[in-house]
Amino acid sequence: MIEVTTRSELAKARAGMAGRVGVVLTMGALHAGHAANLATARAECDHVLATIFVNPLQFGPTEDFGRYPRTLDADLALLREQGVDAVFRPAAEEIYPTGEPEVRVASGPLGTVLEGAHRPGHFDGVLTVVLKLLNLTAATVAYFGEKDYQQLTLIRAMVADLNVPTTIAAVPTVREPDGLALSSRNRYLSASDRSRASALSRALYAGAAAGPAGTDAVLGAARAHLDDLDVDYLALTDPALRTAPERGPARLLVAARVGGTRLIDNVGLTVGVA
Repeated sequence: MIEVTTRSELAKARAGMAGRVGVVLTMGALHAGHAANLATARAECDHVLATIFVNPLQFGPTEDFGRYPRTLDADLALLREQGVDAVFRPAAEEIYPTGEPEVRVASGPLGTVLEGAHRPGHFDGVLTVVLKLLNLTAATVAYFGEKDYQQLTLIRAMVADLNVPTTIAAVPTVREPDGLALSSRNRYLSASDRSRASALSRALYAGAAAGPAGTDAVLGAARAHLDDLDVDYLALTDPALRTAPERGPARLLVAARVGGTRLIDNVGLTVGVA
């Protein structure tokens, strides 16, 4: 595996890759969810790139940029195990050479609801760095996990709206045996909070099981499992995150604080159809 830290080194490494090239963009602190993205890329592409960059633009002033886990040695070991051809791990100055960029990608109305309502400006920062990294890696396909479903939806919209020549592929959420979605932030949970956090997936599964009975039944079944958590939102929407469906495909999303850790999760379901 080649390790590169500058844009010129990345361009040189990328020039040696013929055929279908997949990329997995990460902020490090890698886990089995990232491994699933990488394994999918490895199975579908001739070459696989990965990036490790903790993007300061997507953290709010009260969020955990400084606390975000940096586990470079373990990350590189996982990337090697997954057969990654090259990893790009730039410093902030390499991505933002003039400091915070004056021109950013605006996430639009969808970036102001759900996660965006609780983290103003977050998705502008995400889309800005994703666009930069897609341009720099020139990948054929970029792989993103469904756990960050709103992020995935916005990235797909950005790629379509701005004619970015990269296909966006979704990889199903990887979960612990008790259903908890894998996240780099799970390591912040105490033992007791870890046990309480499994209520998120129980709520989503209960809501999905109630889908044939309609919207009210879905939300009611999910809420019944969330009494012990500090919930930011529980929302049922269509797959594009635009409207609440009466029937058909839908997405159930939740965000909650467990102790001092904020977690998100979601599932797909069908509403009003047995």
